[in-house]
Formats: sequence, structure tokens, C-alpha cells
Amino acid sequence: MHVVSGPASLSLGREVAEQLNIETIPVEFKSFPDGETYIRFTTSPKGKDVTIVQSTGPPQDTHMLQLLFLIKTAKELGAKSITAVTPYFAYARQMRRSREGECVSAKGVIELIESAGADKFVTLNIHALEILEWFNIPIMNLSAVPLLMKYLKQEGWGGAYAFAPDDGALPLAKEAEKILEGGCGYLKKERDVVTGKLKICEDDFNVKDKDVVVIDDIISTGATTQAAINVLKKQKANKIYVAVVHPIFVEGAFEKIMSAGAEGIIGTNSIPDKVNSISIAPLICEALEKFV
Repeated sequence: MHVVSGPASLSLGREVAEQLNIETIPVEFKSFPDGETYIRFTTSPKGKDVTIVQSTGPPQDTHMLQLLFLIKTAKELGAKSITAVTPYFAYARQMRRSREGECVSAKGVIELIESAGADKFVTLNIHALEILEWFNIPIMNLSAVPLLMKYLKQEGWGGAYAFAPDDGALPLAKEAEKILEGGCGYLKKERDVVTGKLKICEDDFNVKDKDVVVIDDIISTGATTQAAINVLKKQKANKIYVAVVHPIFVEGAFEKIMSAGAEGIIGTNSIPDKVNSISIAPLICEALEKFV
């Protein structure tokens, strides 16, 4: 097996290759003055099992196109097999038509990845589990929640209440609760499909005087996390920490969350960010040893 590190995941790809003690295939990347992407394999992948590590965080379109180009080029140059490792899978939140005429973008992206020539696909805490059924190639959906929670437990957050900022993240809170062992719950919310405005419905969960870890798969603007912290503070929670698998963090999300009263924020390096305390390289390596 050989590793190709995409431009969105250069450090992560190198880390995976080093931990598996395998060779990398160097690839040259650049952008032309007009914004077009250039990719060139400087070593032939012919006859090799190639693992392409490329996350698709912001700018999503650019990183997704780079992923497709890497897969297609490796295929055309004669790679024996291609495993795409995409820790953050962009467009996974666009998995249904909420309004007439909308594009189901997640399905379109999956079809493009398969058409480009990927033989297997590895991702991390995909936002909507139902879209896994749309893949026609073998797929692994890994979870970084145990890594995050074990770290927090070592840092003194054992016994904390695991809290999901919405019902979609409740499975993550339940997974976190198995390690923290302090109970779990979630915040009910409704989002206007046109304006995106949130309506918070406070539920009867008991967090008074408890330390709380808010866990989510993706934080982008931080509005949902901020709302959750506000409710927890109102319910007299003690200390609050935020854990996220994919820290997209746009529109001042980090500052927004910290100003709401969080003690800190921890995330993985699925997307490079200043909160990257946890490396997912060991998780990916373990999966590849079983999967490839």
C-alpha cells in the first residue's frame, strides 16, 4: 500500500504513512492564476494499492474537486486499487429535499467519487448514516468519539454529562456517555429550512451543578453549540467543555462558543484548525490494516 496526501490533508497523510511505515507517492499541486487546479503524480502509481487521504472541509468545492482529480488520475495511471480516505465528507448534510427542486448534493458527490474510480471509501462520523446506503463500493464510517472522550477523561472530565446540541447528535452523546459515565441528553431544536433560524425547545434534563461535555460531529457557525451552552447555563450546569469531530469553524464560531461560557474546545485534525488536539491517524491506520 502507498499513501497519497491530498493538499487538504498533507500532515494527516504523512502521519498515516509514517505510522504504517509505508511509502508515499509524491503529488504536485498548484492553482493557476484563474483559480483552476493542477495535479501531477511525480511517481507512477501503476500496479500499486493507493490510499488517498484528502478531507473536504472549506473550501469544500475545491477540496472535493482535488479528491476527484486524484482518484481519476491514479486510476488512469494504472493504480491496482484506490481507497479514498475522506475524514470530513462535505455535502453530507444535504441528503434530502426539504424544499421542492433542491439538489440532493450528497448523492451527487457519492456518484462522482465512484465514477472517478474509487474502489473503497473511508470516512469519519458521517453526518447522516442513511447516505451510507447510497454507496456501491465498500465503505467504513469510523468514529472519533472514543478518542475525544478518553482524552477528556484523562483531563479530569470523567463523570461529566454528555450533551448533544440536537437529536441528530444524540448517538454521539450516548457513545460519549459510555466513557464519561455521567449520563447523557440532548437539546430539542427546530430550524427554518429557508432562513436557517433556530428555535430552541428546552427539555427537562437535569444538569444542575454537573460538569457537561457538549459533543457534536460538525461545528460550522457555532450557533447551535452557543444555544446549547446558553440553555445549560440557564439550567445551572457547572463547567462546560465542547468536543467536536469536524471543526469547520466559520463566522467566528470559536469566539462565539468561548464567549458563551465554554471552558475550552477540543477537536480532531480531520480539518486543520487551532482546536486540533486529537489526531485521527491511529484510527485511520487501524482501519486501513483491516480494510485494504
